[in-house]
Amino acid sequence: MICSSTPHILIRIQIYLTEELVKEASPSSLSSFYSSSLQLQAYHSPLLSWKKDKPIGSEAKGWSEIYSFISRDMYAQETRAFIFGDMGCATPYKTFIRTQQESKSTVKWILRDIEALGDKPSFISHIGDISYARGYSWVWDEFFAQIEPIASKVPYHVCIGNHEYDFPAQPWKPDWAASIYGNDGGGECGVPYSLKFNMPGNSTELTGTNAPVTRNLYYSYDAGSVHFLSISTETNFLEGGTQYEYIKRDLESVNRDKTPFVVVQGHRPMYTTSNEVRDTTIRQKMLEHLEPLFVKNEVTLAIWGHVHRYERFCPISNNTCGKLWKGSPVHLVVGMGGQDWQSVWAVRPNHPDLPIFPQPEESMYRTGEFGYTRLVANKDKLTVSFVGNHDGEVHDTVEMLATGEVISGSKDDAKSSNTAAAPAPVEVTSGSKDDTENPNVQTVPASATFVGKSEANDGSWFIKGAGLMVMGVVLGFIAGYFTGVKKGSSARNRWIPVKSEEI
Repeated sequence: MICSSTPHILIRIQIYLTEELVKEASPSSLSSFYSSSLQLQAYHSPLLSWKKDKPIGSEAKGWSEIYSFISRDMYAQETRAFIFGDMGCATPYKTFIRTQQESKSTVKWILRDIEALGDKPSFISHIGDISYARGYSWVWDEFFAQIEPIASKVPYHVCIGNHEYDFPAQPWKPDWAASIYGNDGGGECGVPYSLKFNMPGNSTELTGTNAPVTRNLYYSYDAGSVHFLSISTETNFLEGGTQYEYIKRDLESVNRDKTPFVVVQGHRPMYTTSNEVRDTTIRQKMLEHLEPLFVKNEVTLAIWGHVHRYERFCPISNNTCGKLWKGSPVHLVVGMGGQDWQSVWAVRPNHPDLPIFPQPEESMYRTGEFGYTRLVANKDKLTVSFVGNHDGEVHDTVEMLATGEVISGSKDDAKSSNTAAAPAPVEVTSGSKDDTENPNVQTVPASATFVGKSEANDGSWFIKGAGLMVMGVVLGFIAGYFTGVKKGSSARNRWIPVKSEEI
């Protein structure tokens, strides 16, 4: 393990530059890290020859294919991002470790959206639990090979998660976190995370005994009309600590005329209806130490991973729903990027006549489907849409206006409307609310009614619904006939209990 005194892992990150690009770079712009004790070598190069709204690349032959991308106009007001967590990777061969096959679909649909944008810049934010390598360096290789089609076109931002960092002897591990921070990092101690990525960071902390100082733990940046702040839930975030002071200074210094919206990103969620009780204490600490900063500085949106589902909350503070995001940030859990160990919702005790998995009022939409979110913003509005992997279409949307209003569908709208969800253009302005109590059902919420907007209702849904009903009756009759012949088989209806889960 990397963080012990006797490391046995070899990790190399090599970025080869063509002679043409090396000549463009100043001697001080190329950085590297080498550790004989870690047997680790890493190279980083900055982006060269910035040209606003122009493709960047080189026609010179190098060590790999030639790639190009569209740089962001620092004065643009529009923001486009693709955000998810807990994706991992698949391998083209069988292996002894668990891989995430669904991650391929996430990459496929995001690539579709990036290509549809054409010359409009965007970026990706992967909120922790990145490759699930957990000490196996070849898994990192497979992960980067899988994301290459998208990471070669847009910036790839990351947050640190438990599977990049946690280890028994980590530097910060208070008594209340003894059962929270385990050995999920597999001995990596944040070192591959720190060296394989180069975020615009402000941290100067060590992640392990033999590890280099990392700047990827917490950082912030502006993109269009949005100020993004990425934080670490795996290292000290309590009041009085270095990260807390950074978060406080950063939020207090945001220019709301330039960036009217503020988005905070971190791995472990502050709000979730998952029954994963191990993190109960850390959520309480986040509510105690971080939520007051979010509320005071009017954070618009908080996005989390760790729970391998998608869930959207109302504007909320102190576990109470509000009407405006100003003073009550909207919270999203987006850990549905690919990891297939799904944490179940909190179970309702003594429920003979009620659903076993109740959905609290503060949970506006939740589903067990894999996918990702799109964020689109300008000076007037920030919109987030959840795209499901099974069809690549939008299943939930919420709008946050610069005035503070939060616009989304209601539970009654989702129950009563039969209008299908809209297809998935990149810039979506509709919303939905789904109260499906069964987390194993893949939900396709209906279109919603918005304040100041009329609901489409042309009657076409009735014709479509009637046709589907007739087809269902016919198919049901056929299926009933054949299954009735074999009704002696009891295994067909046997209940399969939920297995223990890993998040």
